[in-house]
Amino acid sequence: RTERPGRLMGGGLVVSPESLAQAGGSFFRRGAGRRHIMEAVLQVVQRINFYLSDYILVFLLIGTGLYFYVRTRFVQVRCFGEGMRAVFGEFNMRGGRQKGGLSSFQALTTAIAAQVGTGNIVGACGAILLGGPGAIFWMWVMALLGMMTSFSENVLGVYYRRKNEKGEWVGGPMYYIEKGLGQKWLAVIFSVFCLFASFGIGSVAQVNGISTALKGSFNIPGIVTGIVVCALIAVIIYGGLKRIVTVTEKFVPF
Repeated sequence: RTERPGRLMGGGLVVSPESLAQAGGSFFRRGAGRRHIMEAVLQVVQRINFYLSDYILVFLLIGTGLYFYVRTRFVQVRCFGEGMRAVFGEFNMRGGRQKGGLSSFQALTTAIAAQVGTGNIVGACGAILLGGPGAIFWMWVMALLGMMTSFSENVLGVYYRRKNEKGEWVGGPMYYIEKGLGQKWLAVIFSVFCLFASFGIGSVAQVNGISTALKGSFNIPGIVTGIVVCALIAVIIYGGLKRIVTVTEKFVPF
């Protein structure tokens, strides 16, 4: 009988070419299986995103904006002057801190940092690129309705905010869902969904843009960029509100 040659590994283990080929085939089959799963998940997400972004969310956002627009009696038009005076009337680059613990400049830069991001910049450019100059008009229209949604969220957030054990103000949708609507379970679900959404909406796009730019310009590996950005964000967030506003007042103007 003719025996096929094997390969002597450490410890005297003999591995035949057939077993190596079988192990390699199994590895690549598992990799292909994972790719098929990811492609299937991607198709499901794209399908859901198509119906949400093109149908459901458009009508919800427009309808909600119109509802608050009428119920507040066009507050963004009526109180435009008052709003400008409230923001810029006592605006001072080196002004003292107000009752909320922030200077006027810190409050302004924190508000800008919360509103202006990748979606605002890339989204506006993409809309003009795909829709032409006429897209600017419709962005203005949606801005009038969108500012009502944002205004209502902020009013509710301030009204239902609370002080924690450290004496710091805390608030947000989860608070006015629980206190205003009396639906704690809905507030919990909202918080859980925000937790998962923050990875894709609030983190992935920005970090991916930073890592791509550094990779193309300085050939810095993406994993290194991700670790550094994660560490910097952790230092800022765990420093609380005071550290956040200190960072925003330094970076937002640039």
